[in-house]
Amino acid sequence: MTPKEKANELVDKFYQTTPNEAWVNEPLGISEEYKAWKQAKQCALIAVDEIIKELERCFIYNEYWQEFKKEIEKL
Repeated sequence: MTPKEKANELVDKFYQTTPNEAWVNEPLGISEEYKAWKQAKQCALIAVDEIIKELERCFIYNEYWQEFKKEIEKL
């Protein structure tokens, strides 16, 4: 699986577990997007940052995880 495909999958997993905004957050209006997708991206970025930190602690540099993080940021 490519970093892009995996990034989409991970963010989607977090998105699916984010409470429905209709009853958690006030709707932001037609021109603005809901917060759930941004929250899911933030959760995914936190998870990937933790993986990267742990790999660096072990003196391991893994290009895959760096690319993975970039793909999440692009979403």
